[in-house]
Amino acid sequence: MLIQKIETFCDSFVGFVRITTDDGRQGWGQVSPYMADITVQVLHRQIAPWSLGRDALDIDHLVDTIPEREHKFPCSYLYRAMCGLDTALWDLRGKLEGKRVCDLLGGTARPLRAYASSMKRDITPQDEVRRMLGVRDQYGFDAFKFRVGAEYGHDKDEWPGRTEEIVAAMHQAMGDDAALLVDANSCYSAARAIEVGRMLEANGVSHFEEPCPYWELDQTREVREALSLDVTGGEQDFYMPVWKQMMTSKVVDIVQPDICYMGGLTRTLRVARMAEAAGLPCTPHSANQSMVTLFTMHMLCAIPNAGKYLEFSIEGADYYPWQEGLFVRSPYDVKDGCVTLPDAPGWGVDVNPAWLEKSRYQVSEVS
Repeated sequence: MLIQKIETFCDSFVGFVRITTDDGRQGWGQVSPYMADITVQVLHRQIAPWSLGRDALDIDHLVDTIPEREHKFPCSYLYRAMCGLDTALWDLRGKLEGKRVCDLLGGTARPLRAYASSMKRDITPQDEVRRMLGVRDQYGFDAFKFRVGAEYGHDKDEWPGRTEEIVAAMHQAMGDDAALLVDANSCYSAARAIEVGRMLEANGVSHFEEPCPYWELDQTREVREALSLDVTGGEQDFYMPVWKQMMTSKVVDIVQPDICYMGGLTRTLRVARMAEAAGLPCTPHSANQSMVTLFTMHMLCAIPNAGKYLEFSIEGADYYPWQEGLFVRSPYDVKDGCVTLPDAPGWGVDVNPAWLEKSRYQVSEVS
């Protein structure tokens, strides 16, 4: 079964990929969101030439061969584009076998505990607390992640005192039974991250994400060694030697690869297996309601070292207008703080034809 055609449908934020084989079978995937219109050009220029006419079921070979053939471009865009190929082929395989992707991996669908993940920093502590109480009461969440520091802030806060105020306010409002997680998005030096981390520990926070610039592995390890809460990271990383160094140097307590940034499910599973061998849980980054959260749900249902939670963004049309109307039926129903996979084979979701009609279309195919 050979790859005959690779089609893309995109806007600036989202790029869906449809692969058709020489016998007419199809699978759907997605390139990494954000700048998707650029990413699909990489897909057609640098991924498709090494994929067309190749075995559609030998996904491992493809995701290994493409970076070798494009070795002059060891960059994020190559992997963001390759995710579209990889995930469409997994969907194809699931539909061929009549199985969900998690079942192909030897897993079993189960309710996944989700944490309510806020993306906002330009929000007052009082308004953030109100939002979190609202989603707790409406959807049953019992775990909540909010933002501290300023994004790549060089030890600066979004505004003076915000971090201390929001941490105390969330702890007081949610109580000791709620799980509290924070994301610093590379804000702090090691010394300042340790200071902030001790304040977090005193307020019941259990998860401190990306405390230092993500490429400064030694700084992050210093923070992990100084604190008792979980120091986490990895969402930006796609290069396997970096992952190996993170594991062997014990940089983090929990690894957080992003399936779309990594180049797809296949390579992310390799990171999860590395983490399992190192005794580390894997809680992938899935910060929007495009297909990345669905990919992550399938993976968490299949890996033995799945972390405690699924990251589930609480942002709607005011923050992510581009994620509206992507699917015929949303796969993201939250009940009692949990989400469950759809029953259909493959990824189990259908892209909305109305969205496709408005998108920019491009095709690469065997001549």
